[in-house]
Amino acid sequence: MTGVVGWETHAEGVRRLVDSYAAIPEDAPVRLAKRTSNLFRSGAHDRTQGLDVSGLTGVIEVDPAAGTADVQGMCTYEALVDATLPHGFIPLVVPQLRTITLGGAVTGLGIESTSFRNGLPHESVLEMDVFTGSGEVVTVKPGDRLFDAFPNSYGSLGYATRLRIELERVPAYVELRHLRFRDLDELTAAVERITADRAWEGQRVDGLDGVAFSPQESYLTLATWSDRPGATSDYTGERIYYRSLQERDRDRLTMHDYLWRWDTDWFWCSGAFGLHRPGVRRLWPRRYRRSDVYHRLIGFDAKVGFSAWRDRRQGVRRERVIQDIEVPADRTRAFVEWFDAEVGMRPVWLCPLRLREAEGPGGARLAARTWPSYPLDPGTTYVNVGFWGTVPIADGRSDGDVNRMVELKVSELGGHKSLYSDAYYDRATFDALYGTANLDEVRREHDPDGRLTGLYEKAVRTR
Repeated sequence: MTGVVGWETHAEGVRRLVDSYAAIPEDAPVRLAKRTSNLFRSGAHDRTQGLDVSGLTGVIEVDPAAGTADVQGMCTYEALVDATLPHGFIPLVVPQLRTITLGGAVTGLGIESTSFRNGLPHESVLEMDVFTGSGEVVTVKPGDRLFDAFPNSYGSLGYATRLRIELERVPAYVELRHLRFRDLDELTAAVERITADRAWEGQRVDGLDGVAFSPQESYLTLATWSDRPGATSDYTGERIYYRSLQERDRDRLTMHDYLWRWDTDWFWCSGAFGLHRPGVRRLWPRRYRRSDVYHRLIGFDAKVGFSAWRDRRQGVRRERVIQDIEVPADRTRAFVEWFDAEVGMRPVWLCPLRLREAEGPGGARLAARTWPSYPLDPGTTYVNVGFWGTVPIADGRSDGDVNRMVELKVSELGGHKSLYSDAYYDRATFDALYGTANLDEVRREHDPDGRLTGLYEKAVRTR
């Protein structure tokens, strides 16, 4: 596991990156040379000669007194938490899968249960070094155009080599309450109340997410940080976390296990590999029950074509529907009911989100700032809906039709979708949704020769 590497090692990693840039032909596009990815876009794994980021995978320094950490851009959250948790700290937002990188979560957005109060990962970045398309390392801070345009740019403006982030002090345990709702409007009313009060029935709420098993059966999980010792549950073995929401009202986890509660079974997607069957689960080594292993297995299957061959044999065509979308909280019911009726994938993840509000005198909340490449409205509570799987392609339909339907519905409801998976927008719609006019201006300043691939080309044209 990558640990704290120090400043000298970081400087060497940056030198290797700069040298690798110099070795790329001037007429060739600049992209990362990395073997793994959390992206689900077609073409996202093209690995021609590229930037060597192998020396940028660790934590540079943790400063407990300041409550900050300097972190290399390709450091995974697993390695980051391993470095900060012994000091009693975690990042303000820890995305749910271990091998998401800090740089990836900032340039591609990330979300988790603390997002209802801490926003998105880029909102706790204090300073950042960005390697640009012109081959320079530029240090930027909030308010600088490159910094502000960077979130949701997916490498089209450069790659973060170092990020200084805020940390949050935490105790050793997490108390969980699972609230069941039979009406999604009641669930979203609870989300709005918890977001406003940061509490429920007099108890502080530090983390908030949920699951809709159907429009008539949904749950919110309220997490409260706790230093009270006692027995804790373990969902890395025979028991499966998401099923516990239906089985118990209260639970306890260690802080470490809470952060990675979704990773062991990739939410519920491990069922595609038979891991929800007790016999298969007992035979599957525990160390291989993790999201990056499942992701590699899917990549291997795509390479050898076994699933495609099986589907052809059965006369079935399937469309991949892997998305995270955000809609205003009061439109959650409209989206989930539409999605359940038109797409039919169950369950779906629910994660409330609000742009981070600064704290003013007397604890008053000040207006949140906006981010041009992913323009959510300050003061509005959103709910992220995550759904990951495949659906049969109906007669008369084409591959991509369901995803296009999702995009249209999300826009109709005033929402946005993340770009880590396939996107089908036309250029004009994409430009309006993701602020590409601003991106283009920043690119002209920091990548005048156009060495980096544009956001639309990456996200829609899969270059």
